[in-house]
Amino acid sequence: MPLYEHVLIARQDLSNTQAEGLIEHFSTVLADNGGKVVDNEYWGVRTLAYKINKNRRGHYAFLRSDAPSDAVQEMERLARLHDDVMRVMTIRVDEHEEGPSVQMQKREERGDRRGDRRDRN
Repeated sequence: MPLYEHVLIARQDLSNTQAEGLIEHFSTVLADNGGKVVDNEYWGVRTLAYKINKNRRGHYAFLRSDAPSDAVQEMERLARLHDDVMRVMTIRVDEHEEGPSVQMQKREERGDRRGDRRDRN
């Protein structure tokens, strides 16, 4: 099955347990439609780059899934209809990276990105 990564942004006035409940809800939607969630992360409340529905902040959640496209389409459809979800973004990936996502890594663990650019010249 194809591999996907999803990022959900929920309203800022939810509690942490309600936001984590959304992760479980959409994980079960994927599971009910023949997929499975490999990993999930709750990134916490973060400031948005621009206002969405008069909100300046939002709860961010990250899911890695192994699911058929029909399951992903159903999850996205339900996320768009859900009142607490402001945005959802899904991308298809060739493989899932091991360990925590870049957002959850400490700055020291990420490495020096500027050094990579210097090596290209």
